[in-house]
Order: sequence, then structure tokens, then C-alpha cells
Amino acid sequence: MLSKWQKVDYLLATYWNTIRYLRPAQVYGRLHRRGPRLRPAVGVRARAHKGNCVRSISRLPAQTGKNRFCFLNQEREIRGWNDAEIPKLWLYNLHYFEHPTDALIERWVRENPVGCGNGWEPYPIAIRILNWIKWALSGGRLDVSALASMAVQAEYLSQTIEHHLGANHVFADGVALAAAGMFYDDPLANRWLNKGVDLLRNQIAEQVLEDGGHYERSPMYHALILESLLDLLNISLVYELPLEADRALWRGTSSGMLRWLEMMTHSDGRIAFFNDSVFGVAPEPECLFDYAARLDIQPSEDCGQRESGYVRLESGDQILVFDAAPLGPDHQPGHGHADCLSFELSCGSRRVFVNSGISTYERGAERLWQRGTAAHNTVRVDEQNQSEVWSAFRVARRARPFDLKTDGETFVEAAHDGYQRLPNPVIHRRRVDLGNRQLIITDRIEGSGSHRVELFFHLHPEASPTVVLDEKLERSLIASYWHPEFGRSIPNSTLVGTWKGPCPVEFVTAIHL
Repeated sequence: MLSKWQKVDYLLATYWNTIRYLRPAQVYGRLHRRGPRLRPAVGVRARAHKGNCVRSISRLPAQTGKNRFCFLNQEREIRGWNDAEIPKLWLYNLHYFEHPTDALIERWVRENPVGCGNGWEPYPIAIRILNWIKWALSGGRLDVSALASMAVQAEYLSQTIEHHLGANHVFADGVALAAAGMFYDDPLANRWLNKGVDLLRNQIAEQVLEDGGHYERSPMYHALILESLLDLLNISLVYELPLEADRALWRGTSSGMLRWLEMMTHSDGRIAFFNDSVFGVAPEPECLFDYAARLDIQPSEDCGQRESGYVRLESGDQILVFDAAPLGPDHQPGHGHADCLSFELSCGSRRVFVNSGISTYERGAERLWQRGTAAHNTVRVDEQNQSEVWSAFRVARRARPFDLKTDGETFVEAAHDGYQRLPNPVIHRRRVDLGNRQLIITDRIEGSGSHRVELFFHLHPEASPTVVLDEKLERSLIASYWHPEFGRSIPNSTLVGTWKGPCPVEFVTAIHL
């Protein structure tokens, strides 16, 4: 039990180990954010274009009644656009307009005065601008009031770029500004276009890694960013604007991102659950591949790079995706999980071992558990998370992977230093060998002192492989949950192997499929 002063010391250390990774722009942005100084935009008009966009990816209608909507598997009657009793992520989805209608757009403009509420936060503005433009270019109608409102939104966004958050938020800001700059015909719009294009050049160079992965290492956010880049390229093709170099950049980047998405897709055609990833938010991989093909973009060839830190092994109809990745970019690890050296395995069209997924972004015990080490197919030492995840999106000290080796087909091995902060520091080293209907996992805990070690194997609800734990481990099968979508929790089972004693120690697990 910690004393009062020990708790204070721990809290201060946690804050320090979180803040020290932030960039100066993030700190300054949080302390000195100010409201925009809007220029009149009522007279801004749409630019003439030479045709319609190719078909983009459609979403299912979310409106189920006059004031009723279903997002994230939760159907609600709304009393307004900013109901304080509704989770913020659900309200964000309400403001995204992924399935616009004339009546709903008109209502939003009428009921959301400039600068008020969730709908005027930069990220919802960015997503909404892109969706309204896609709607208009595919045959939808934006009346005079909607055109004027979207122009004000673009100007508002141009002055509230989310540099304090960075990552996918700034990427979305850049895409929206570039799209708005193409859509409108006005000197003000030219400024949005230049700002958006410049922002994307910088963000692509920083955020998209050499192997095509997005640097937040979340397949779900990777897919969302890829979709937005395809949307932007699609929009740009209907305008006669001198953007050849940028179109080439967007094409090349999309091609590399498609390749990485292939690597992170199981044989059922759906994404692996690493970091904040679930179904039902981003488009399915097949939809993205088809959309890219309509734009004459194909996945690039494997460049052999492993900068993202993920490795895919295949043997027959078995696919294993292994995580030897950093938790995320140091300055923005908000979607990262304490899951280093975890893996997912599918066999044929069936998933066998699954990370637990996520069901909520709300701060609390459930969010902490879903980000924690025990929710993943990896090893926990002394009941500590490898990385100090806290609050809903915070991380203090974090595990660093190293010594990654693989032949890209039959084996992968790596280590991480996340448990070097323990009183008796240890290293977790793991090797995975994939053969014909068999998986051999060798875990080694290197160091000294006595430790409690737990190996977690989360089974898909319909999977029943034969798992032979090392004889040193005490075996238990516990009831748990798999969270394949926001708002969904499906019962499954987790096999846990537990050991307590002196280190170094090695465990060999044999899995037969």
C-alpha cells in the first residue's frame, strides 16, 4: 500500500513521463489556443468542374427517425446536437455526416451557430467538409446557406489546425482544407488549398512510414487516412488545377498504404486488432482496394522494410501478424496499447487468437483494461503493463522493441524493454515459429530477481485450438470478452499460464490447429 507522499511522487512521475515526449507546438497549442478571426465567406462560390467523381465508399444511413440515430452500435433519441449526457465520440459521429441528406444539412446549418458545440471542433469540421464535398460532387445538392456555411467552416478550420494533437487529426485537417480549396472559386479558397497541400506534404513525409504503415500503428486509423487520401485524389481529378506533383504524391502514398493494409488483413478479409482497431469504423479493406482500383491505383510491391514494426507470416492457410512495433509516435501515443510482442492468428477464414479490441473511448477502468497488456496475446510481468497507459489516451513510460529478426515466412523474434523499470529489471524476448498447423512460441524473461509472469492467449469466441503450455506454467481458463466493435462485447475465453520464481526463465508453448 502506497503512502500519501508515495502516491504524489507516482502521480508527478506519471505526468512528467507523459509530458516530456510532447513537442513544443503541442504544449504551446494547448496553452495558447484562441478563437479564429473569421473573414466573410458568404459570397464564396463553387468552382466549375469537368465531371463527377468516381464512386467513393458509401456508408449505411445512420438516421433511423426524425431525432433518432444509430452510431457505434448505440441508437439514441437526441435532444440536440450537443447533449451532455451522450458520449463525445457518439456526438462526433453525429456531426461527421457520413451519410448526408438535404434536410439534415439544412438542419445542421440552422441549429449550429458558428463556434458553438462539438460540431465546431476542428476534427468534426474536417470530416464533415470532406463528406459534404463528396456528396455535392456525386450529385447531391448544397444550397446557398450550406455553401456559405461550409466556407465559414473551412476558414474556421484553417485557423484552428490541431497541431496540439497532431497525427491523424492534422492529416484530416490538411485533406479537408485542400478539398475545400479545390471546391470553391475564390482567393480565400486558394489560400485554403495552398495551406492544405503544404500541410499534407509535411504530414505524409512524417506520418507514412517506408513500409506504407501509418505511424500510429493502428490498422483502423490507417484505413481511415487511406480513404481520405483516395477521396482527395478523387476530388482533385474533376478540377483542372496544376496539382500534378501532389497527385503523384497522393497516388504513390496510397499505393504504399494499400500494401501495408494487405499485410494487416486476415484471411477473412478484415483488419487485425492492434492498437485502437475494431470493425465498423473504417471501410473494409476490400472496399478500399476496390475504390483504389477505380482510381487506377494498385498496392505497391513489398519494399522489404519493417519500419512500422509489424511482421506477417504465412504457412498454408495460416496467417500470423506479429507486433514488434513501437507503441506509436512518441509525441502522440493516444491510440497505442501496451501490446508489444503480441500476435493474432487466423486459419482459413477463421480467427483463432485475437487481441481483445475496444468497445469505448470513455475514460475509466474498461478503457484502461482494453489498452493494457493483459488484453493482448503477450506476457505480463509482476501485474504491470509494459507501457504505462493511463486516462483514455495517455502514456507515460513506454516499451521499446528491439532485435527484430524474421525470414518473413516461418519465424519472427524480437524483444522489448518495457519491464526495465521494475525494481529488478527484466527483458521479455519472444520467438514465434509457424509451421504446418502448428505454432511454437518461446518466451524468455531475461534478468534477475523473483517475478510473477503471466502468458495470455485470447481465443476467438468460435476457436478451440489445442494449446500445450510449458510444464512450468500453472494453467487457467478464464471467462473474458472480445470487443469487435464499439459498443459490442462478445464472451470468449482466455488461456492464462502463470509462473512465479527467479529469472532468467524460458517457456515454450506449442499450439496445434
